[in-house]
Amino acid sequence: MGGVRCVGGIVHDDAGRLLLIQRGHEPSAGRWSLPGGRVEEGESDADALARELREETGLDVVAGQLVGSVTRGSYVIYDYACTVSGGELKAGDDAADARWVDAAAFGALAAAGELTEGLAATLRDWGVLPHGAGDR
Repeated sequence: MGGVRCVGGIVHDDAGRLLLIQRGHEPSAGRWSLPGGRVEEGESDADALARELREETGLDVVAGQLVGSVTRGSYVIYDYACTVSGGELKAGDDAADARWVDAAAFGALAAAGELTEGLAATLRDWGVLPHGAGDR
């Protein structure tokens, strides 16, 4: 039997920065991760992404292609490339903070152990790490 179906949004801005949220609740409270959450009964992945990202970041997004999936405990997370269609960035719902992170800031969070488990390696494997300022 499968785990709890969840979705995550991989969102880059025009400068190549990656949208991350600081988790406000367990699991991994205080750590930085992709925005997302559970898919509700009868909800499509695209609808769940739009709802979760609006709740956590204040941004309206359109889901694109599936980038990959990971299993974390009882959660099976399907991560999709997303584009911003509107809204204004502000942390909300269960996010303690939300921000655009460039390569240098992402590296600093990773070095400090402030990312959720496996995030940096997974994004690197998928070729979707942030770039922009900080890259040489």
